[in-house]
Amino acid sequence: MRAAVTGASGFIGSHLIDSLLERGWRVKVFRHLRPFHRPDVDVFSGQIDRVDDLQPFCQDVDLVFHLASAMGSAQLPPEEFYRVNVEGTRAILQAAKKAGVKRFIHLSSAGVLGAVPENLIADENLLPRPITLYDQTKAKGEALALEASKEGLAVVVVRPGWVYGPRDRRTFKLFKAIKKRQFIIVGDGRGRQTPIWIGDLIDGLLLAAEKGRKGEIYHLAGKEILTVKEMVEMIAEALGVKLLPLHLPVWPTKWLALCFDKVGLWLHQEMPLNTSRLSFFLHSKPLAITKARKELGFNPQCPFKEGLSLTIKWYIDHGWL
Repeated sequence: MRAAVTGASGFIGSHLIDSLLERGWRVKVFRHLRPFHRPDVDVFSGQIDRVDDLQPFCQDVDLVFHLASAMGSAQLPPEEFYRVNVEGTRAILQAAKKAGVKRFIHLSSAGVLGAVPENLIADENLLPRPITLYDQTKAKGEALALEASKEGLAVVVVRPGWVYGPRDRRTFKLFKAIKKRQFIIVGDGRGRQTPIWIGDLIDGLLLAAEKGRKGEIYHLAGKEILTVKEMVEMIAEALGVKLLPLHLPVWPTKWLALCFDKVGLWLHQEMPLNTSRLSFFLHSKPLAITKARKELGFNPQCPFKEGLSLTIKWYIDHGWL
């Protein structure tokens, strides 16, 4: 089998490539901005929003995994989020269709749902209500993918929960702040998340590629629904530290995050607080995985506490913590 992977230099992409190669797949990767050096894959370079650059990349493959995105915490201008998350998705869908790709897996985001109401666990039928710019552009990209499925391309959309594990630099920043006792919860910490170990997500992605129905969305998340307060307390316990007994008020912190967004854009660097990070605290995203269990045979194996221990060990072994 032959697979083409965008976003290969990212956290999820690197683990996906490992799993594909272990299964004997031939793998192509598309390098957009970040350097990428692996002798065991074919590397294609170009602009993610140019069909002509993507056409050779999609040629002669059975399956495309579209993981590339401008991430929510990156200090990028709005047009870059649209260029990568919307126009990049449009371009790769067009290139895949022209190349006659048999299957297309589009990695979306739980963030497209916005803030899930307190009395709900979100299934795939819940109407998207994205809040942040990142989530809005991911929702537009998801809509393009679903539209392409109606036009003949066999697209399957996956929305992961809060992904964590070895190599994840985004999660590492949270671990590091907690370890240094520089972390303070915003609000009451009641926002709900469904964390998923990276290995379980990769298994789910491969199941979606094998069994997912064309034009369908699947939520891939762990079995536990945890509040942010529970999650960070478990991280602190695993790190052997205690959280500061303080909570930041929501509205002043929102205002401060908006200010930091503007400063970050001006300085071209990530700030310690921004609206994307704040979304983790304030916008619940508990995901129901009933559909993925029933249709894909998805069965996540790693509890959050166990996954934390494995992640922290990796960070320590590699000199991150």
